[in-house]
Amino acid sequence: MQVRYLRHKEIDYVKWDQCIKGAANSFVYALTWYLDIVSPGWEALVAGDYEYVMPLPRKCKCGFAYLVQPPLTQQLGIFSQHEIGENIAEVFIRKIPYLSYHLNLNEGNASLRAVQLPNYVLNLNRTYEELYAGFSKNTKRNIHKAQIAGVSVREGLTPQEFLKFYCGVEKKYVVPHTDVVIKLLDAGFARSELLLLGAYDVQEQPIAALCLLVSDKRLVYLLPVSNEEGKRTSAMFMIIDHIVRSCSHSERVLDFEGSRVEGIARFYQGFGGIMKPYGELKKRSVNDIIGKLKLC
Repeated sequence: MQVRYLRHKEIDYVKWDQCIKGAANSFVYALTWYLDIVSPGWEALVAGDYEYVMPLPRKCKCGFAYLVQPPLTQQLGIFSQHEIGENIAEVFIRKIPYLSYHLNLNEGNASLRAVQLPNYVLNLNRTYEELYAGFSKNTKRNIHKAQIAGVSVREGLTPQEFLKFYCGVEKKYVVPHTDVVIKLLDAGFARSELLLLGAYDVQEQPIAALCLLVSDKRLVYLLPVSNEEGKRTSAMFMIIDHIVRSCSHSERVLDFEGSRVEGIARFYQGFGGIMKPYGELKKRSVNDIIGKLKLC
């Protein structure tokens, strides 16, 4: 297999997006509009007439170019409508033209080099009743708790409404750059490739919200947020139950995006999520290389 390295200006956007949308392992993360926001100037490896493609999220530090997984982008790697076995993955990995990289492959890539990381997904190709039967007792209890508290869930938040609530809630975790979040919200909303849901208390005040990436094959749990009242009333359980109810009996997968944190993983498993790991690739620390070369 002959793999070509393409600089950003050499990439055919039409053929690229056709490949991603037709891929067996398709992710919105790998579409051109998404990559342009999270990794401006991204490059690529391409085989054939865009039969196989791999985005290269390039960055520079002290004049040294390297690859790093972009924010709000759990999985990239190699995409194709064909199977991507270890041999094909190895050809692409060997063609990466950088001395330093820290990248995530996707669940459809087989590689002995990659360290396996956990992700949980729920196949929605059953009735709601069948899916609900697979919920844990704790999950059902929390959904009931939210119902008793009078929590309601609605779709159709605007990006501005979501952002106001998202930025107004104090968080104990690292928040991605706000400008990236704003651009993703605006672009995804304009393309109908994201859905914004809100949970409200009996006074119609927002207490939780979720930004869901949407495609024909996958719903990605991208940006969840709950305030103290939302946590107290288990509002996020109600939001996910709403998604499962609305999208049941479809060919989509609900992708929970992780997690290595035991409590969060248990939350996803409680909805019947099953492990679907993806690979992490690392080659030389960019800081070590810069230090040795004394570039800064």
